[in-house]
Amino acid sequence: MKSSLLLLMIMGLTPLFTNNGIAQSYNKNVVHLEEDLDYLFKALKEDYVYAKDKAVDWACLQQYYRNQIDQIETEEDEVLMFEFLLDEFYDSHVILNTNRKKSYRLYAPLYVIQINHQFVIQSVWDENQAAFHFNIIGARILSFNGKTVQQLIDEFPVYCVDKNVPEVKEWLINKALAGRYHEKRILEIQLSDGQIKKIDLDASMPQKYTTLLDVKKQEDMGIIRIHNSLGQNDLVGQFDKALDQLMETEGLILDLRNTVDGGNSYVARGIMSRFISTSLPFQQHEYMEQYGQNPRVLRQWMEYVVPRGKTYTAPVVVLVGRWTGSMGEGLAVGLDGMDRAMVMGTEMERLAGEMEFMPFINRNYGFRISTAKLSHIDGTPREKYLPPHYVRESDNTGPGLIPDAISLLKKYIRDKKE
Repeated sequence: MKSSLLLLMIMGLTPLFTNNGIAQSYNKNVVHLEEDLDYLFKALKEDYVYAKDKAVDWACLQQYYRNQIDQIETEEDEVLMFEFLLDEFYDSHVILNTNRKKSYRLYAPLYVIQINHQFVIQSVWDENQAAFHFNIIGARILSFNGKTVQQLIDEFPVYCVDKNVPEVKEWLINKALAGRYHEKRILEIQLSDGQIKKIDLDASMPQKYTTLLDVKKQEDMGIIRIHNSLGQNDLVGQFDKALDQLMETEGLILDLRNTVDGGNSYVARGIMSRFISTSLPFQQHEYMEQYGQNPRVLRQWMEYVVPRGKTYTAPVVVLVGRWTGSMGEGLAVGLDGMDRAMVMGTEMERLAGEMEFMPFINRNYGFRISTAKLSHIDGTPREKYLPPHYVRESDNTGPGLIPDAISLLKKYIRDKKE
């Protein structure tokens, strides 16, 4: 990758940034940029818990991004330099906590995987399914904004990571499909029956909710759907009210398929505490502890949930998918580990580790990186967890997972009676 970097510099290829016409009003402070870049490199090397697992050329990183300082002409260029540096780690839990018009969005309304050298749609965010009037699961990606998949990967603005690694490829193409904020998102696909379709992803924006959750009953089963609100502390009280309405139901479905932005452990523990009658562990933490120049010592500990309020004792199914993120994943994994719920769905967002915010020295924003690993109580890394009741998506125009979850609850109840 060092030779590739040298070639880029020799050929004078387009840098990360371009002049957007307002450079004359921008005053670049090279010393401050270098100081913040050094701080970021140090944090990634010393505190990012997955640093050694990444297919990244560290020498390339330092050389390439130091050279990019000379190319910066606007404040937006500064932000993009830090953003793209973090993208080198192909980890959606490594993010800048600000963005600009040319920044990439954090996620797309669909998820693609590689099968036989082609990228196909594996999942559609159920928040967006109403926008698609035909089944796109299994459809092959032909182009995005007129560019082929290979062009999208080749042109994605990271230069120090091995783009031939399958995990890197998958992350890059899904990030590319998320699109930049200032650009349209036109996706061309080939359906399984051979038809060619064009989709405007901006026409499938998720619904905006005025409530933190929805609650209803169906076939004597309670259903609580969380509206991407696991970071709202008020959700605990709202969840209590919802669950109290469902105490006499035969079973409960907790729908976490729209928790893409994650949340906090206060809310997660507040929810889990209503399903247990004794203190139980729900996740394992692991990180390296060091003080000064003394040796690094591994620290592991188990986090517990303590029962709270009236316990809901009927069986529970938790629904998850590609847009179940971070603390949503922790909630599903925790309920599974406590043997208090059956988890159903597909892979989750697979956000690795416990995030920590770190402010830059000379900027009014900062970045988040994972500084501790998180695991199921059986030792499975959270980002590797698969639902025991795995349901492969086959038709985004169908009834979804609710009927399957109700059937699973009914079967569980029948089996317990026999």
